Amino acid sequence: MDSAYAPQHGGSRVPVGLRAPFSGRTWRETLYLFLNLPMAMVMFTYTVTVVSLGAGLLVTFLGIPVLAAGLAGARGLGALERARARALLGLDVADPGPVRAAKPGLMGWVGAVLKSGASWRHVVYGLLHFPWGIFSFVCTLTFWTVGWALLSYPLWRWAFPAYVDQPGLQLWGDGHGHGAFLDGPAELAVTGGVGLLMVLAGPWVVRGLTQVDRVMVQGLLGPSTLATRVEELESDRGVVVDTAAADLRRIERDLHDGAQARLVALAMDLGLAREKLDEDPQAAAKMVDEAHGEVKIALQELRDLARGIHPAILTDRGLGPALSALAARCTVPVTVSVEAMSRPAAAIEGIAYFTASELLQNVSKHSCAGSATLDVWRSEDRLMVLVADDGRGGAHTGTGTGLAGLAERLASVDGLLLVDSPDGGPTRITAELPWRGCIRAPRSSTFTAPPEREAPDACAYDASPSRAEFRPRAI
Repeated sequence: MDSAYAPQHGGSRVPVGLRAPFSGRTWRETLYLFLNLPMAMVMFTYTVTVVSLGAGLLVTFLGIPVLAAGLAGARGLGALERARARALLGLDVADPGPVRAAKPGLMGWVGAVLKSGASWRHVVYGLLHFPWGIFSFVCTLTFWTVGWALLSYPLWRWAFPAYVDQPGLQLWGDGHGHGAFLDGPAELAVTGGVGLLMVLAGPWVVRGLTQVDRVMVQGLLGPSTLATRVEELESDRGVVVDTAAADLRRIERDLHDGAQARLVALAMDLGLAREKLDEDPQAAAKMVDEAHGEVKIALQELRDLARGIHPAILTDRGLGPALSALAARCTVPVTVSVEAMSRPAAAIEGIAYFTASELLQNVSKHSCAGSATLDVWRSEDRLMVLVADDGRGGAHTGTGTGLAGLAERLASVDGLLLVDSPDGGPTRITAELPWRGCIRAPRSSTFTAPPEREAPDACAYDASPSRAEFRPRAI
């Protein structure tokens, strides 16, 4: 990532175009291009030598280990090139994966090196970088030398009549003293102007040349796209496993501390009521009435727990009604707008629901907002969830925050979390999820889940051809 050269806003009044020729970035990139030639010569010479030697010795047993050793050396030179790009270009390219031998011993290592695509990409880099190194070195040296020489020409033109016996820099001549010379005021002004243009354009020429080097270093000296993707999937798998384990612990804790404890107390109360039924019927009736209240609370806790696992309304009616019921339970008035679309895959639908749930919880607990909006729509192959509020702002995805965990969970399914929350508000948090449609419709069931009671009372559903609006009513 080229983060070392992020634009600095230090309040300088000098335009960027005038500062660029003297900036540290320009001269670091120029130094990189000047070093291209010696580095390219070393890598090209080494690559051609070891590959030719190894190929020539393939008729004997020595060719294979010599070629493997040469490939390992090419990887070492590639590490030096990555370090040079990191120091001068600010380009942080990860090291390719280490060589993993399938079998122990020297021959196992030799076979692994020869089968490694990263090793052969280093060889290709050594061959391709040589002509490019020559070209970039010559272009950089010529452009800077000519530009600064022309810009400063009015200062050193006096050397021509003093030492060369001619009035100025000669553009053309016939060899007999006749020709065109840059010696007049107009010629000096034009020459200086051309030099100034070249000096001002130099940083952008250098930047364009280094872009080619960036592409070559990233493409040939870094890990392959497949290897990077495998690492991402391994990391995402770890996040998914950790999240599932945390959810199981949460469910176990909620059952143990909530419904289970209430049911144990309920059994004890009913036992006491049975003992007092003959002696004091009124006290027994009161205890039964209290136990009835405990049953209602336990059922509500179980319903909330089931809703936290996967709400029935989401399965039965889809994302729009489920988000409407979710917004109705928010302590901040929420306007929900869901675009009319086909239902996504159950996994994506569930992730979108729980993402919106967590974002609305943050609005309720931390935003101090007076109102919020929740918008869901499909954009090509992405499902977008946007939660906005007019609160105090300051939300971020720093380490240890709830948004950081949410961003990790979204990343595990190739999703993305974008936070725009300046201090003082407003806050806009957008979650992007990959779109995957339902493979088949949900199977019908003879069991009908009990309807959500709070949704019809608190929300009004207004379906239109393009969007579905859910607006909480005043209670």
